[in-house]
Amino acid sequence: MIEYLENFVRRAERSHLRVEGIAAADGEKLLWQHRFTADIPRNIYSHTKSYTATAVGLAVSEGLVDLDDRLADYFPEKLPENPDPALGEIRLRHLLTMSSGFGRPYLMNENRRRGDGMPDYVRYMLSQKVRNKPGETFVYSSADSILAGRMVEKKAGVLLSEYLYRRIFAPLGQGFPMWECCPQGHPNGGGGMVMRLTDMMKLGQLYLAGGKWQGAQLLDPAWVKEAGSRKIATPADSIWSVGYGYYFWMLPYPDACRADGAYGQVTAILPKAGIAVAVQCPEDGDFAAVREALHEEVFSRL
Repeated sequence: MIEYLENFVRRAERSHLRVEGIAAADGEKLLWQHRFTADIPRNIYSHTKSYTATAVGLAVSEGLVDLDDRLADYFPEKLPENPDPALGEIRLRHLLTMSSGFGRPYLMNENRRRGDGMPDYVRYMLSQKVRNKPGETFVYSSADSILAGRMVEKKAGVLLSEYLYRRIFAPLGQGFPMWECCPQGHPNGGGGMVMRLTDMMKLGQLYLAGGKWQGAQLLDPAWVKEAGSRKIATPADSIWSVGYGYYFWMLPYPDACRADGAYGQVTAILPKAGIAVAVQCPEDGDFAAVREALHEEVFSRL
């Protein structure tokens, strides 16, 4: 395995691929790491969504939420005067699979930067038209994960960051990460978390180990299996677009999935090989080329 990773490093250097770092670990410890740049925390973008899925899994285990809970029932005070009747069909499980039915990408990076949804993201989304039948069509949208995170907050009675800190961040030794918040101060369930590579990868290690960390069962093994299994089809626009679970993308390797953030903030969970492999890349790179190199030099060989 180390040989394959080192082959990737040589190819990255030879082809001038824009990679900041790559690391591999099993469910208990770091096995190998190579840095191309200084090791500093960076925005992991939509890799954050997999942490939101983890928060949902915890809340399900604690009996706070159910996957069949309806979005509109959580926020009746934020519904418009004449809401789209289809809003009542959107359930938490639909948000987790990017199949809410809103039918368009909402509250993505560029949308939030220009002020879309200001100041209340939930009220803004509940005023949108539901274009598709919930649960049927995959449309990648950060709004779905933002709404899922707010549903957890509503039942947990604390911010998503505090909820995850006590149950995940602190036990994993990740500290309290910097995290983009909405104009009202709620952590962005769709992105904006800042972490070092090996801290980001710990979520993959947790899932690789069936939710266990250093002897403690932090996450229900049943949730680990469900979140990382294919729930809905995705557009077949690359070798890596082979379906979606609960804020985890499927990978074309046995039982494998990944947490995936923009520009190449990726943790691949590879149960057959017994490892998690994580990379972080800069915003000005070509992640398609990095992805091809990872496939050819590492993943397809394991």
